[in-house]
Amino acid sequence: MARTPKARALGAALRQARQDKGLLLRELASAIKRDIGVLSRWETGERIPKPEQVAQILTRLDVGGDRYDEIMTLVYGTDESQWVAMTLPERRQQMAAYVHWEQNASRIVAVAPLLVPGLLQTSEYIQAIMTAAGVPTGEIASRVTSRLGRREAITRNTNPAELVVLLGQGALNQDIGGVRTTIGQLDHLLDMATRSNVELRIVLDRSGWHPGLDGAFELIESSAAMPMRNKGGRHGAVELDSIVFVGARRSVLILHEEEDINAYKRAVDSIHRVSQSPDASTNIISEVRNRLEKQGVR
Repeated sequence: MARTPKARALGAALRQARQDKGLLLRELASAIKRDIGVLSRWETGERIPKPEQVAQILTRLDVGGDRYDEIMTLVYGTDESQWVAMTLPERRQQMAAYVHWEQNASRIVAVAPLLVPGLLQTSEYIQAIMTAAGVPTGEIASRVTSRLGRREAITRNTNPAELVVLLGQGALNQDIGGVRTTIGQLDHLLDMATRSNVELRIVLDRSGWHPGLDGAFELIESSAAMPMRNKGGRHGAVELDSIVFVGARRSVLILHEEEDINAYKRAVDSIHRVSQSPDASTNIISEVRNRLEKQGVR
């Protein structure tokens, strides 16, 4: 099976396009004269369709314009184990895959040495970042709403994902949006840390070298685990499905090979060992918050 990150993203995009058209899988299969089993495996990413086959599906579903172009960018290099998106259309598809993984996660580990990770950011914090980054004013509101919507992965009432955040002490001292915004963000961290599915740990500045100093990353374990087949072809034990997202300035690197996943799991273990306990971490956050309040909100 292919099941590369890009193959999954392509399959998800094709499935969404079909559902948006209101067609059942068998109806589309009949319309384009394809075997329903093959079409199903294309949508799950277990098999990779050829570019002309994807074009045939999109044409039948009346998908055109920018959406057609974005989905077609996923057709090339789909069997590669590492996915780096460099063009804007592919970055959009990559972000859609990122959000999909978060929303279907059973466990998320966010290593964030310098900034509060997206799942724990307040609207003011997000807006301050986007404003400083030069995001067009007309796009900021929708982007803030989109990022806040991702919180559902950890705040939903039914089976919320477990979130482990290994946050660098430096992230608490960044002047992003001014003192008022910073205090609001710290208050939000303290509030989220009280949730039973959230484990927040601070990594002190003087902790020596650890893998978190190499940069932020997110390790996601999916609740949509893949059933493993035994020698008799029957479904046996369930294999936990994991993926890693590594942020870069203009792209995200997505990794899924077992060797890469294990390397990042070892990195998480190393960072976890030098991090402060959850109780000590909330005390550290409270101390920073109270110090800022004493200085006066400007």
